[in-house]
Parts: sequence; structure tokens; C-alpha cells
Amino acid sequence: MRRRGDLFQGKYPGVANDTRAYSGVMRSLIGRLIALLVLFLALTGCSGHYPADPHGTLEHVTDGELRVGVSHSPPETDLGPNPPTGTEVDLVRQYAETVSAHVTWTPGGEGDLVKQLKNGHLDLVIGGLTKDSPWDTEVGITRGYAESTDEFGDTRKHVMAVRNGENAFLMDLEAFLADHGGRS
Repeated sequence: MRRRGDLFQGKYPGVANDTRAYSGVMRSLIGRLIALLVLFLALTGCSGHYPADPHGTLEHVTDGELRVGVSHSPPETDLGPNPPTGTEVDLVRQYAETVSAHVTWTPGGEGDLVKQLKNGHLDLVIGGLTKDSPWDTEVGITRGYAESTDEFGDTRKHVMAVRNGENAFLMDLEAFLADHGGRS
């Protein structure tokens, strides 16, 4: 009858003749297998598209419709009797051309437009929003793409609002604004 300590007796030269050596070898082997498994999962998990749009905004607007909420804030946006005008309106029209989108304008107040944006009824909100917008915890805000000076001499950094989590759309819009934004 073989004793526990004789497990490797004569079969593996240089290996200690007890179960501690066996458990050490197994621990090392299991550790390496776990490390390989973690590496495999990390690499395959990163193969998806990043940045992502959970609601598919960029895909929806490309060759489709860009639904824009616009509040009255001259000279960035002016809601006269005709379609909206202003510097931000012009930027949105130019951006829409780059993604082959038709723009649909929805006029309203900031609060109502942000609610529609959060609920997925709009893709973008413009209207003189600034970097210190009270909506930045509720929606995604672009980086400041233009600056202007208000009536008090303070510098305002202009932004646009997108639905939270729509990072591919946000990054595409920000890349456009970096090239085409400017001083309002």
C-alpha cells in the first residue's frame, strides 16, 4: 500500500516526496490557467465598439434624421417666425451635412427640451447652453467649442447637450465642433 508521501516516489526526479510539492505544483498550474482565462476574457470583452451608443444615436442620425431641440438665445439661436437661425443653428446644419442627416427642429424652453432629450425624443439640444449649465448632471454636455463675452464681461464657453451615454455621437459631434466651432 502506498502512503500519501510516496505520490511522486521515483517518477519525478527532483520533486519532493510529499503532498506539499504536489499542491504547490497544482496551485502554480491553476494560477497560470486563471491568469490566461482573465487575459482571454479581457481581450475578447474589449473587441466591441468603443465608444458605444446604447440607444444608437449616431447610427440613427447618419443617413437619417437629426432631431434638435432649440431654445431662444440670440445670437446663438433665434426662434423667429421662420426656421431657427443663429450661429449654433448654422453649426448644427453643417454637422448634419457631414452625417447626411435631415434636421428636424423642435423649439421650446431648456427644461422641456432637456426632458425630451432624456426621454429619447431628441438627439441634441442647443440654445446658448454654457459649460456651467445646470443640466450637466442630467445629460451629456460637449466640451466648450466656442467662447463669447456676456454683458458683464465674463467669458462664456458654449456647449451642446446630448443624451447621456451616447458617447459615439458625442465624440463625433465634438470632433466636428473642434474643427468648425469658434467664437460666437
